[in-house]
Amino acid sequence: MRARALAVRVVGAALVVLLSGAAPSIAQDDATIVIAGTANDSGGEIFYAKDLGLFEKAGLKVDVQAFNNPGATAAGVVGGTLTVAAMTIPGIAAARESGLPIKIIAPSSIYASAMPTSGIIVLKNSAIKKASDLNGKTIATRDISNMSYYGAKAWIDKNGGDSKTIKWVEVNDPQTVAAMKAGRVDAASVSEPALDDALHGPDARLLAACYDAIGDKFMIAAYFTTEDYARMHPDIVRKINVIILAAGAWANKNHAQSAKILEKYSGVPMLPGYTRVTYAERMRPADVQPVLDLLANYGVLKVPMRATDLFAPQVP
Repeated sequence: MRARALAVRVVGAALVVLLSGAAPSIAQDDATIVIAGTANDSGGEIFYAKDLGLFEKAGLKVDVQAFNNPGATAAGVVGGTLTVAAMTIPGIAAARESGLPIKIIAPSSIYASAMPTSGIIVLKNSAIKKASDLNGKTIATRDISNMSYYGAKAWIDKNGGDSKTIKWVEVNDPQTVAAMKAGRVDAASVSEPALDDALHGPDARLLAACYDAIGDKFMIAAYFTTEDYARMHPDIVRKINVIILAAGAWANKNHAQSAKILEKYSGVPMLPGYTRVTYAERMRPADVQPVLDLLANYGVLKVPMRATDLFAPQVP
């Protein structure tokens, strides 16, 4: 299955590092903690925490870095050049099943059906009106291992379509409307901020809030570290957990201020009135289980996985 192969490839670079026996530099130097995340709304907590001084107040010297390559992120944590990093739940689950010794230590963005942040879009003049109209069509997604891809598949299959008939192609979210207008794709599954950009423009309309097919609420991404680091530095891990939860709670209530911080790190304007990501304010394995069930259903995971097995015991 193509989806399974691509999900495993996400952790391929990390497995090379693990099997090579490369010495983890971060584990040997506790002075600086390197935390990596995506410089977008979904990965904003660490950037807010940095600018709010939360790491410094907790007595932690932290270097915050922007990473957008899941394979490089996982390899960095396993190899020791990164201490903690963010990755989607599918990436973390595939990594664990592939044998990478990583554990979740803090939640990141969550999906809530009241404020959908991902969806399937089509051109306004498209004849596509329902899931079965997508059968045999070409759909763009940022990468064929992310939540937008799995969410779109789930919505199509639950609403009368057949995702196995669809050709999936990888297109960066901001480029999907142009790809539809050029006739290269018939639809696209995109997330914020590209979703709002598309829907505020003259060309696209929303076909479906596809994440609703997974659940009303679930965790999209999380922060992880190695099992060894969590075991050897439980106090640091607990502090990072508390800081990320606090930064997420702050951002949920302060959209204008968090937008300014995010603009600085991402270089992308956060326009007023756009839908913002919701951050988890609690550590709940129950918010991860719907995603794991979905991955098992589509054969991405060879066997069912329990969400509790992904979380480090050093954090609540």
